[in-house]
Formats: sequence, structure tokens, C-alpha cells
Amino acid sequence: MPTKKMGRPTDEPKPIRLDIRISENDAKILDVYCTRTGKKRPEAIRDGIKSLKEK
Repeated sequence: MPTKKMGRPTDEPKPIRLDIRISENDAKILDVYCTRTGKKRPEAIRDGIKSLKEK
């Protein structure tokens, strides 16, 4: 039986995958944020989710 490949080790694994639909306007907002901050979409979305904790 072949062994399972290991990915990059991490202190914060992300085993949950989300697939969502967003409007073109929301995508533009996300892309502007990503351009401004230099972050990729997944990281920017995680930032948004974390900001919900502060509300």
C-alpha cells in the first residue's frame, strides 16, 4: 500500500474547503483589496472571516 504524500508542514492546517458564489461587484471589492494588500484571495477571505469575530 503506497504511503500518503505529506504536504508542507503547518502550524495551522486548513482541512475544510468552501466553494461559494459571489457577485461581480463582490469579486471586484475582493480583487481591489488583494491588489492593495498584496494578499491572495484565500488569505483575504480568511481576513474577512476573522474580522467577524471582532463584531
